[in-house]
Amino acid sequence: MIKNLKDLQEIRNKYLPDLEARMDPENKSPRCQVLICTGTGCASSASMVLKNDLERRLADANLDGRVKVVKTGCFGFCKQGPIMVVHPGAVLYCNVSGDDLTDLIDEHFVRGRVVERLLFEDPDSGEKKRSILDVHFFNVQMRVALRHCGLINPEEIGEYIAAGGYFTLEDCLCRRTPEQIIKEIKDSGLRGRGGAGFPAGLKWEAARAAEGPEKYVVCNADEGDPGAFMDRSILEGDPHSVLEAMTIAGYAVGAGEGIIYVRAEYPIAVDRLERAIRQSREEGLLGKNILGSGFDFDIDIRLGAGAFVCGEETALLRSAMGLRGEPRPRPPFPAQCGLWDRPTLLNNVETFANVPVILSRGAGWFASIGTENSKGTKVFSLAGKIVNTGLIEVPMGTTLRQVIFDIGGGVPGGRKFKAVQTGGPSGGCIPEKYLDTPIDYESLRAIGSIMGSGGLIVMDEDDCMVDIAKFYLQFSQDESCGKCTPCRVGTKRMLEILERITRGNGEMEDLFELEDLSREIMDASLCGLGQTAPNPVLSTIRYFRDEYEAHIINKKCPAGVCRDLLEYAVDEAKCVSCGLCARACVSDAITGKKRGRPYFIDRQKCLKCGACLAKCPKGAIYAH
Repeated sequence: MIKNLKDLQEIRNKYLPDLEARMDPENKSPRCQVLICTGTGCASSASMVLKNDLERRLADANLDGRVKVVKTGCFGFCKQGPIMVVHPGAVLYCNVSGDDLTDLIDEHFVRGRVVERLLFEDPDSGEKKRSILDVHFFNVQMRVALRHCGLINPEEIGEYIAAGGYFTLEDCLCRRTPEQIIKEIKDSGLRGRGGAGFPAGLKWEAARAAEGPEKYVVCNADEGDPGAFMDRSILEGDPHSVLEAMTIAGYAVGAGEGIIYVRAEYPIAVDRLERAIRQSREEGLLGKNILGSGFDFDIDIRLGAGAFVCGEETALLRSAMGLRGEPRPRPPFPAQCGLWDRPTLLNNVETFANVPVILSRGAGWFASIGTENSKGTKVFSLAGKIVNTGLIEVPMGTTLRQVIFDIGGGVPGGRKFKAVQTGGPSGGCIPEKYLDTPIDYESLRAIGSIMGSGGLIVMDEDDCMVDIAKFYLQFSQDESCGKCTPCRVGTKRMLEILERITRGNGEMEDLFELEDLSREIMDASLCGLGQTAPNPVLSTIRYFRDEYEAHIINKKCPAGVCRDLLEYAVDEAKCVSCGLCARACVSDAITGKKRGRPYFIDRQKCLKCGACLAKCPKGAIYAH
């Protein structure tokens, strides 16, 4: 049981040697530490099986005393997983499988020789990078919210304390007033990382000033954007940072209870949160009289069922109370009337993860990072047509070009970049000419997109922007709660128009109708889901109008994606009359004679399923 600063220091001293050995590149300790990523990305590639198998085989070889295996959260280098980092030396091994363990044990752990074939290979130079410190992907980042992910064991509270965890809580409870804490958050310039970018300090101040017999602190961990996994990775890799921040927030605003609303589709995050809460209670860092300060605070978990609309704060609070997840008009805002009609402070995971480091290093330090109106760093998930899919954290103001081409490695396969979607279904598609735009709230809004929670999806020349707009609108329409007519009906009508265009039945007037409907939906919808749902449509019409016109006027899909506008044909010069296409065709639309004349596709019979295209070994079949 931790009762005071001395108890915290004793635990820190116990775990600090192992942690310092991981942080010191010059460490010469004879004892090896093997850090294995067990976040969702690597876990889906059997990293947990790999960890358990390694521990068993080390024990069989009597090496378990010399080699310590440590599970960690996400390193962010997801494309290279499962990832293993071995100390001393911070040796980075990529795409490790169970078949590699014999070499690792015999070579690295017994003979002290690096297994070269498992090292990361720089795609530009072809050079093998021995240390994680030599990999460009990591060197150009600035990890603040992700500071402990990939470094500590998220299931061990002692490692979090050794990294400085809960010392900020002790300082706040024992030596700072709530007003001082809120001022520090305000001065830091921290804005909510959930999407809207509202100043966190102002929200804390409003919750503090609100009157009521009870107050609550709620963490929004309902990350629903397609391709987004920032909050999930923080919860999986550093859950105690969120618990510490929520407890500090509770003290600052006068709340006695906290709730983390997390979607049930995040089983690893939920498991580690439950474990972290249990450990914090056992150590007296949650519950009654925390650290002898007289302050009482506890945290519970509510599981969401995966409704995208529950990312909106008022819908989330209704769902957390067991009601249907629907938004309500504001004001009153949750800071005045939230959970159980009590004053409620609500921030998302990444926002809370920044709080302990801001209060420990000072508002001035955090405010020195980023741009004039967007302070600090931002975590992004890189997905889509990009070489380094994964998780990164960079200072606000970093350009899209730096993120996509420098850190992300660009578009794979030599394909041409077409657009990047920021902000998920609520964001916009940004074309190449805006790649030098700095990433901050105002700059992205000016070009028709938003920051959102941090999902970033890259598209190349093979993507149809009309189809992309249809995909996102379909998502928003499916996820609409149906409470307000503009969102429920308006998005349906917009989707019908887009479906008509992609089938080749569109007219030029449809573009004007889409724009008119978009403005009406944005102005009249009740919550952020409806107000931003038209963004993908408006941005693609604005920047890729030529593709819409090709679908409408020429009845062609330039990217060859919209099936109803495609026609399949055989290039006679390439056809070798093997007959594989004809055997794959379920509609008998392909005729010819094996080893005779080139095959032919009857367009009247063709179902445009693409099976022949997939089967042709010579690339003789093409769509146009």
